[in-house]
Amino acid sequence: MSYEIGLVGKPSVGKSTFFNAATTNDVPEGAYPFTTIDPSVGEAYVRVDCAAPEFGDHDCTPTTGYCADETRYVPVKLIDVAGLVPGAHEGRGLGNQFLTDLNEADALVHVVDFTGETDLEGEPTEGHDPREDIDFLFEELDEWYCDVLERGIERHQSGYHGAESELAVDLAEQFSSFGLSDDEIDRLLRRHDLGTDPTVWDADDERTLATAMRRASKPTVIAANKLDTAAARENWAEITSDPDYDHLTFVPASAHAEKALRNGDEADVLSYDPGAADFEITADLPAAKREALTEVRSFLDRFGGTGVQTAIETALFDELGTMAVFPGDGTPRADGKFLQECLLVPEGTTAEGFAHAVHSEIGDGFLYATDARTGRQVGADTELSHRDVVEVTTTT
Repeated sequence: MSYEIGLVGKPSVGKSTFFNAATTNDVPEGAYPFTTIDPSVGEAYVRVDCAAPEFGDHDCTPTTGYCADETRYVPVKLIDVAGLVPGAHEGRGLGNQFLTDLNEADALVHVVDFTGETDLEGEPTEGHDPREDIDFLFEELDEWYCDVLERGIERHQSGYHGAESELAVDLAEQFSSFGLSDDEIDRLLRRHDLGTDPTVWDADDERTLATAMRRASKPTVIAANKLDTAAARENWAEITSDPDYDHLTFVPASAHAEKALRNGDEADVLSYDPGAADFEITADLPAAKREALTEVRSFLDRFGGTGVQTAIETALFDELGTMAVFPGDGTPRADGKFLQECLLVPEGTTAEGFAHAVHSEIGDGFLYATDARTGRQVGADTELSHRDVVEVTTTT
């Protein structure tokens, strides 16, 4: 599980229900602030069309995750962090813990209560605008990044001011735990015409860079939760048509529906694949439960799924920019094992980079790779594509 998705949002929005539905874990849920105090970590999955059917009548044998109906479920880490409230960057609520827990997340899924029935503190209310929740998360994160940025500027100003890249290097050291390299920071400085002399920046310039760094290191998907209610759907229509939010990615969601379907599948009363747009009832159920499932099916028909699986996959594949590659030559081993691994790697990963992802020693001894579909040899600098099947030849 090389990637981590942070599940964020204010208290009482259904975040823990979302986490439980995505991971089949069992963490406390409740309509009151700070149900989650310590972060909960679980294994979620992203779906990838399995490559095995393209290589004859062989079933894959995953080492991690599983395969069902020619769909590979590849594990990722999902962390449900403590509920966020305004002032978190100043330590209010569980703010310091929230930011610490969030720091290593590669991408975020922000669970927002689209009914408007919880205020910024997570308390019950009426008529709350979910846009305030969306805005305040980014504002809190930007304040956090500004604080770290100011410390990085101080580091730079107390050191040597020689080479042009020195500022980016100093800031990269300050932001090392955020996964931002000096090359990435240098590109952001150039993109926003900020130059490399922070002594001429004003507060707006610092905020511009902090926001850019946050967007680069914490790509975010908005999970519009509780869209199985009329009030939430009204807010959905208004917010997703608001041009001020065109730059954001929204996924319609009902964590409650996903959890009900997964529980039903586990109890063998219905058949459901995570993220599917339909399900099948396989047992006699009381009328009340059948009626509830009819409402769930109506939601699936409207939105194409519950959104829980889609939100995680959108964060990983679309916002973060990853792809899945299978190591192997397209034939089963002597013991019958086949396509055991499916690795998640950044888009643009080269054949040699993929070899390092398989194992550092394999990368160090890289000679060439072979595309299992075509039999064509590819060199070290060849960029791979999503769902490639690649055999690596090494000196070892």
